[in-house]
Amino acid sequence: MTPLFRIGTRGSPLAQAQARAVRDALAASHPDLADPAALEIVVIRTTGDRVLDRPLAEIGGKGLFTKEIEEALQAGAIDLAVHSMKDVPTVLPDGLVIDCLLPREDPRDAWFAGSAMAGPAALPPGARVGTAALRRKAQLLAGRPDLRIDILRGNVATRLRKLEEGVVDATMLAVAGLKRLGRADLLRTVLEPVEMLPAVGQGAIGVECRADDTDALTRLAALGCAATARAVACERALLAGLDGSCRTPIAALAVAAPDGGMALDALLAAPDGRWLHRTARTGLAADALRLGADAAAELRARAGPDYQASWRAG
Repeated sequence: MTPLFRIGTRGSPLAQAQARAVRDALAASHPDLADPAALEIVVIRTTGDRVLDRPLAEIGGKGLFTKEIEEALQAGAIDLAVHSMKDVPTVLPDGLVIDCLLPREDPRDAWFAGSAMAGPAALPPGARVGTAALRRKAQLLAGRPDLRIDILRGNVATRLRKLEEGVVDATMLAVAGLKRLGRADLLRTVLEPVEMLPAVGQGAIGVECRADDTDALTRLAALGCAATARAVACERALLAGLDGSCRTPIAALAVAAPDGGMALDALLAAPDGRWLHRTARTGLAADALRLGADAAAELRARAGPDYQASWRAG
C-alpha cells in the first residue's frame, strides 16, 4: 500500500529511534495506521550531520539539523518531521507548525570520565573535556576555568570511543538520548540541573507538519503531552527573548506541576565562562510564555548592553 504518512528524520541512530517512537505511537493510537506499510520513515541527511569537525556556529547554526527536513516537508516529500526540540530554531518556516510534543524524557546530562565519575569537580587541573555545546562549555569553565574544552561532535559511540582512547578525559551526553537508544546501562553519574543546567528543549521530541494538514494535526493531537508543551514553550520563550542561537550559551529547564504551577530555572553566560547569570521564576503553567520572556528580560539586563559582543569574542 502507499504510505498514509511519511515521517522525515535525520539519519543518526538516536534520530531514527525517535522517529520510530512517533511511528509506533501513531500506530497505537489510530487503527488504520497499524499496518506497518501505512507509516514510512524517510531518512534525510542534514548539513549538520555531514560536517562534524567544526562547531555549529561556524557552519550556520542550529537550523542545520532541521533545514533540509523542513524543506522536504514544505515540498510535500514527507508529511511529518520528527525533531529533538533542542535543535529547533525559535522561528519556524512559514506554513509549518509543531503542535505535538511527546512526553519529555529525563532532561539532564550524564557525565562520563575515567576515574572522576563524581563530576567536573573531581577532574585534575587542566583536564580535557570533550563537548561541542557552548552551554556545557560555559558552565564548566564558570566553575573550573582551568579545564581545556575540546570540540567533540558525533554520536554516542563516537564520543565514548574518544574517551576510551584518551583523546579527552571526560565528556557529557544527554540522559534522554541514552535511554531512547536503550543504553541506560551506560549511566553512572547524572549531573543535577544545579550543576549543569540542560539545553532548552532537551529531552523533548517535537513533531512538525504543514499548518494546513488537518488530518495530520488531528492524528498528532492524540500523542501530545500538554505538560511537556507548556514547559518547552516557556524555555523557548526565554530563548527567543535572548535572541538565542548556537552562538549563545543559554540553558533552561521549566517544570510544569500537576497543580497547574510552573518553575523555570535559566542562565545566560559568556562562552568562556568568565561571567554567568542565573535566575528563576515560578508561576502558573498557563503563563509559560510570560515567565520565559520575563526571565529573558532580567538576564539581558544583568548581562548588559554588550553581551552579544562577548559571545562573538568568545
